[in-house]
Amino acid sequence: MSDFVKDSDKGFVHVYTGNGKGKTTAALGLCFRAAGWNMKSYIGQFMKGQLYGELRAAKFTNGMMEIEQYGKDTFIHVTDPPDPDDVKMAKEGLAKLKAAMSSGNYRIVVADEICTCHHFHLITEDQILDLMREKPAGIELILTGRHSPSKVVEQADLVTEMREIKHYYTQNISARMGIER
Repeated sequence: MSDFVKDSDKGFVHVYTGNGKGKTTAALGLCFRAAGWNMKSYIGQFMKGQLYGELRAAKFTNGMMEIEQYGKDTFIHVTDPPDPDDVKMAKEGLAKLKAAMSSGNYRIVVADEICTCHHFHLITEDQILDLMREKPAGIELILTGRHSPSKVVEQADLVTEMREIKHYYTQNISARMGIER
């Protein structure tokens, strides 16, 4: 038997970044597609603790998508230096995400908003790079969030930048259930 790993079995690192809408949505869409092929996904949501539609929708996938949140149930208020509770939740979340990634239970692992975590000094660039290096073969690792560190972009296999051209939030329209949350 050959040690050769087919590209389709290797697993890659994706980065969905940029200031436009759709990074989390793209990651969830990938997980939804994988569920159609009986592939399980783990989604760790950094800096999120509020009720989002994907938490409800994941229940309809018969266990194919598991979502955990690593944030407060309110919008994060960024401070400099960051709130120690936010740092603690991000680090604990990173440990949970790594455990899920190495468990052998999931084909796709999503680190939702991990790049934003780095931007707000909750997680270091080296911690993200370590996560990428520790990815087992066969796992598709998805990293999302604005302000993706340059070394993360360099090391990733696929990088997509969502670029905002026009958005209705400039007209004071809040996040809507089922669309933005």
